[in-house]
Amino acid sequence: MGLDTRITAPGLHLGDLPRIDAVVISHAHYDHLHFPTLRRLGKGIQYFVPEGLSRLFHKKSFSKVKELAWWDKISLGGVEFHFVPAQHWTRRTLTDINTSHWGGWVITANKKTVYFAGDTGYFRGFKDIGKRFSIDYALMPIGAYEPEWIMSTAHTSPEDAVRGYTDLRAKYFIPMHYGTFRLADDTPREALDRLQREWQRLKLSSRHLKILKLGETLRDK
Repeated sequence: MGLDTRITAPGLHLGDLPRIDAVVISHAHYDHLHFPTLRRLGKGIQYFVPEGLSRLFHKKSFSKVKELAWWDKISLGGVEFHFVPAQHWTRRTLTDINTSHWGGWVITANKKTVYFAGDTGYFRGFKDIGKRFSIDYALMPIGAYEPEWIMSTAHTSPEDAVRGYTDLRAKYFIPMHYGTFRLADDTPREALDRLQREWQRLKLSSRHLKILKLGETLRDK
């Protein structure tokens, strides 16, 4: 099964999206950076990308692109975007392995902070990020981890994602990266089951685990 074959339909149709001001990119792997989709989002969008990736965007005729290195910050319309470390890698062709960077994003607006981890294995950087930011919502990857002896350096298992969440000292956990493409031997149902078992084992508050349906909107109260 290739990356052109989804195992779930998109949660929202492109036509149902509101006007988009900015898009953040975690890294250049094809399942996280698909230029035909970006073109369908419309013109005038500001793209924030990892260091080394703007050249490819310009080659693809995207002009509003800003590169950030780890721990860099940029603001747009009162919203702060911080590019933060992750444990991963990147590649699109045979000759461009790790020629651009990868990472997560911490986004702050209206006194609320959201952390989007991107693709990552478990690493000490979660603690560093947690020390720098007071995170309300942590979007943590829980899929594409089997077999773990191969995948663990690049993708967190559900248990490692919970460990990262506690390191971050975030308030809410939102699982992601488990139900779009078949990237490894695990399944979306298995990932969610393991996540919930680990949550219960650690006796964490059920109110702080937010498992969203595809396309569901979570409104901060």
